[in-house]
Amino acid sequence: MNTYQKSCLCVDADLGFCYTLSTKLMSDTNAPVEKVAGPVQDLKDMNVLVSLCKQRGFVFPSSEVYGGINACWDYGPLGIELKRNIKELWWRSMTDREDVEGIDAAILMHPRVWEASGHVAGFSDPMVDCKNCKARFRADKMDADKLAANECPSCGKKGTLTEPRQFNLMFKTHMGPVEDTANVVYLRPETAQGIYVNFLNVQQSARQKIPFGIAQIGKAFRNEITPGNFIFRTREFEQMEMQYFVKPGSDMEWFEKWKAERIQWHLDNGIRKEKLRFHQHGDGELAHYAKAAFDIEYEFPFGWQELEGIHNRSDFDLGRHQEFSGKNLQYFDEAAKEKYIPYIVETSAGCDRTLLVALADAYRFDGDRTWMQFHPNLSPYKAAIFPLMKKPELTEYSDRVLADLKKTLRVTSDEAGSIGKRYRRQDEIGTPFGVTIDYDTITNHTVTLRHRDTMAQERVPAEKLGEILREKIAHWKV
Repeated sequence: MNTYQKSCLCVDADLGFCYTLSTKLMSDTNAPVEKVAGPVQDLKDMNVLVSLCKQRGFVFPSSEVYGGINACWDYGPLGIELKRNIKELWWRSMTDREDVEGIDAAILMHPRVWEASGHVAGFSDPMVDCKNCKARFRADKMDADKLAANECPSCGKKGTLTEPRQFNLMFKTHMGPVEDTANVVYLRPETAQGIYVNFLNVQQSARQKIPFGIAQIGKAFRNEITPGNFIFRTREFEQMEMQYFVKPGSDMEWFEKWKAERIQWHLDNGIRKEKLRFHQHGDGELAHYAKAAFDIEYEFPFGWQELEGIHNRSDFDLGRHQEFSGKNLQYFDEAAKEKYIPYIVETSAGCDRTLLVALADAYRFDGDRTWMQFHPNLSPYKAAIFPLMKKPELTEYSDRVLADLKKTLRVTSDEAGSIGKRYRRQDEIGTPFGVTIDYDTITNHTVTLRHRDTMAQERVPAEKLGEILREKIAHWKV
């Protein structure tokens, strides 16, 4: 097999700065299509994934022409399709049921919202600085021995760390022409508060009865001290949150139901079971508002990390907003003739983290080729159409097949290079099916359907291709 080296701009997996990485690209080889070189390997190094994402158009460093900006990222043509698929799958899983409504709350909210929620007073992390190398660290995430020894994790010098001090993570700005304290507003650090302050609006306008939920997808902003690990922790991110309002006393029953539903959603989207686990928050890490909390964690190359949180928030949130706003936020249960402040069961997933999990979990390499083993529901393209050669009769037939499939599926075409190179390019971006148009297609109207994961090929009728693809996607084995 002939491989070649190519240099590309990359980003450090921990710190987020740009540098040049020389990497072997497997997609443009002339190796036999059916050859499998060795045992399949998972992702071992985040730098490999960062390089692939930039090369293939999933994720780019933000403002790259100006040298980039730390911990900010842009989604390219394939990345935005993958992200759109994730959001659509999440949204449908929430709102295709009768007991969940959707909203889209404003990013800028009344500053009292954040006072009531506790973010103004308590949304902070302990920060230390190194006086020697000027690096900053979260004290609660540092190695305990290094912190006790006053040793900088970056430059290694001792006696250079400042005392920990609290750093508020909210971005502060001003609304209106005058920049004074009376006009201070914040970029929201979470989307949940927009749901809580709209509880009565949604409940009354949608005529919902408890239990019911409110779902939202939207941007949030946190001025993180130590962002990093690619798109795992960034300062601008997108959340997918659903707040489920229940009667006090039934909260733990619903908490367990949503725990089961949320981990099953990830499994249904092809994430490997052995890479997922629950982590229960103990007494030392349980948030002040939480009665119970579990994280769904994923095993990244940099270790087990939080993917999604399921929390029993008790009646803290509505109770606080009732107190600070003076508005009665109690729910009246007509059947029981009683009023109460509902308890809330929250499911909170980071869209960007979910996308990173999809990328990391899908990555495969066998020594001969690289492919992204996405579930077809996640894949940016469901199929790629290949005319065997650049001949007018083959191209014309391919265009007709492409136009027909585009009516119901997100598909693409590729004519550049040998058929082997084109297969490998599509493998590397996770396209589950390749469709080759050859001269037999013109005579007997059948096409070659190639499967990404097994590289197996079969001849199928061109006129039934869309039906066959939709059937295979609907019955995909995870």
